[in-house]
Amino acid sequence: MAIKKAKKGDKALTKTAIIGCMAEETGLTKKDVTKVLDTLTALIYAQAPAGFTVPGLGKVKLVERPERMGRNPRTGEPVKIPKKTVLKFSFAKAAKDAIVPPKKK
Repeated sequence: MAIKKAKKGDKALTKTAIIGCMAEETGLTKKDVTKVLDTLTALIYAQAPAGFTVPGLGKVKLVERPERMGRNPRTGEPVKIPKKTVLKFSFAKAAKDAIVPPKKK
């Protein structure tokens, strides 16, 4: 069975549905697919500080956001926002082109 492309308005797949689809496509058991997904997730969590690339999908990395000045929306008073570290995911060009084809010139 070929993987079916979602339409606008379709519900997002649950973890169980993803595992079932992957097991059917690969011929692996659901238990094996679950173990692969859990291992991949743990590996991404462990390697995120150094940067982690999922081939064909994108890159997970930590980014330092500098200290900056913001504004309290209620009072309009300037507020100092401290620096912080955030997790960022950047999609690969191949993934972007597969999901949203580029405009033709």
